[in-house]
Amino acid sequence: MIDGLLLGFYALMTLDVILALFLGIAIGYIVGALPGLTSSVGMAVLLPFTFSMDPVAAMVMLVAIYVAGDYAAAIPAILVNAPGQPAAAITAFDGFPMRMNGEAGKALTLSILGSGFGAFTSTLLLIVSAAGLAHIALSFGPAEYFALSLLGLALVTSLASGSMTRAVIGLVIGLMIVTIGLDPVSGTQRYVFHRGLLEGVPFLPALIGLFALSEVFMMLERSLKSSGERIHSLPSPWKSMSMIYPFGKTMGRSSIIGFLIGVVPGAGATIASLVSYSVAKRLSKKPETFGSGNPEGVVASETANNAAGPGALAPLLSLGIPGSASAAILIGALMIHGINPGPMLFARNPEIPYAIFVSLLIGLPMMMLIGLLGARFWVQITRLNPALIATVVTSICLLGSYTYDNNILSVWVAVVAGILGYVLRKLDIHPAPIILALVLGSMMESNLRRGLRVSGDEFSYFISQPVSAIILFCAFAVFILPLGQSLISVFRDRKPIQDTR
Repeated sequence: MIDGLLLGFYALMTLDVILALFLGIAIGYIVGALPGLTSSVGMAVLLPFTFSMDPVAAMVMLVAIYVAGDYAAAIPAILVNAPGQPAAAITAFDGFPMRMNGEAGKALTLSILGSGFGAFTSTLLLIVSAAGLAHIALSFGPAEYFALSLLGLALVTSLASGSMTRAVIGLVIGLMIVTIGLDPVSGTQRYVFHRGLLEGVPFLPALIGLFALSEVFMMLERSLKSSGERIHSLPSPWKSMSMIYPFGKTMGRSSIIGFLIGVVPGAGATIASLVSYSVAKRLSKKPETFGSGNPEGVVASETANNAAGPGALAPLLSLGIPGSASAAILIGALMIHGINPGPMLFARNPEIPYAIFVSLLIGLPMMMLIGLLGARFWVQITRLNPALIATVVTSICLLGSYTYDNNILSVWVAVVAGILGYVLRKLDIHPAPIILALVLGSMMESNLRRGLRVSGDEFSYFISQPVSAIILFCAFAVFILPLGQSLISVFRDRKPIQDTR
């Protein structure tokens, strides 16, 4: 591990990688501070521009956008009650009332310090666990990888606003898209209605459309609500630095909660933030103050929210399974650069995961400093006209889609995917399960076909391997448990039939 960290530090100490780190932090702050945009949208928009970059620099920049965007989402949540992304909505419960009570500086300080502590602690846990998971996974064969991909698909059902039915619909749509192109074994065409789709639907344009363009359409529709008032004075965050000390236990507990929930594919920062907030409220001596400006609520939410980010990188780097929608974009970035994510990443390209680790250790203090110094600048970003934001983002999306392969078909794929994503969002079906299905679907199919060829078309091969059988049982349980809970609630709520005679 020490040798790997030294290798990562050496890979990071080049001018292009350092510039990529600073650029990623700046872009992450800007994207996160714009209500309606998320770190995943920013990563999707910038992904095409990493083609000509060194893989290490590209991954460092995208991870910096990921982490910085997660924190910056708390800025509009606290200042104008417009969370930059869903997980920051929990922060707004107490952050915005604090701002209305004249404690905006204190709320911003608590959020950035809690975020930095949670992300740094989670990074240390990531460094300790990721290499060990990858070492274990090196012994995996087709059966284990098929089971892992199936488990990943089962776990991402939690990404659909609590509705398993909507998540399954998203997964099915993604798996249907994966089947377009040439068969990976026989080479026969499947559902190819255009010659440009022989190699399948272009992943990057589809990702840009489903995430970025659909979010632009939603932004234009809801036309951001503003409080309509000016923030004439913002207290200096430096005056509130000492206020973080009483929340040491809350930060430690929330960091562990965030990391553990972040490791679970599909759980995400929103669940981590909500669980941490609920635990803090339950353990508080004054639970009735939560929701009316309790600073502990801000600390609990932001610490867990940002701890979930590095936690989601653990299954990505170790097993090749994305722990969140943003992690799925990182997998796409690796694949675009010809690098296969998973346990072999530590053996074949160790400089990439360890450079990510070192960039987090170095970049997180920078993010905290920038957050404390730039509070007044972030206030101005939240006041930008949504139409201007939408125009700029749309232009970058279409340009990025075209530069993917210099083909106008990719632009049309992005546009169609954007319309599809917008329609699905109106139906309360989030595009995240679709993207994760696009990533995991090919992995599942290829390993299923490999396993069947090895075993002579015997499906029992997949349950004859102990590790594979355990993982398949977990995947089955993940699918069945929500269904069982729904049935129990239905029978529990049934009213007895009254005799009307």
